[in-house]
Amino acid sequence: MQIREMEEKDNKMMEQIIKRSLESFDLDIPGTAYFDPQLSNLAGFYKELRHAKYWVAVNAENEVAGGVGIGPFGEKTEICELQKLYVRPESQGKGLAKELLKTALNYAEKHYTYCYLETMEKLKIANRLYDQFGFRKLEKPLEGSEHGTMDAWYMKKLY
Repeated sequence: MQIREMEEKDNKMMEQIIKRSLESFDLDIPGTAYFDPQLSNLAGFYKELRHAKYWVAVNAENEVAGGVGIGPFGEKTEICELQKLYVRPESQGKGLAKELLKTALNYAEKHYTYCYLETMEKLKIANRLYDQFGFRKLEKPLEGSEHGTMDAWYMKKLY
């Protein structure tokens, strides 16, 4: 697998990966990434933001297996948000999410002091991954959160 910045040609596949993943957990509901207006054009969306990127993992045939993004969190210049970390089911369990997360955090460290993320308690494997990477659980979302359905929030001090 190779991790590279997302290109326009990856938009449709990444949108499908995200939607299918959310559907598999019955999270295809308002207040999740499923209804984010930029979901069909992630490459363009991240290019427009300052200190933001989205990466995809691709196999030897250049097929997208997963992705992750870093974007600013609201108006807080010192806080970024880890966004849309999703991996296709057939590519899970192989360390791909860890590699994507490392890529995102390495980038985030160059531009931000803290990294925030929102998720769901029922996504147990994802929550374990965030714990392993030193994210600490918060009692409530940061003010300005856009995904009201989420019920787990994490923050990590970057180095």
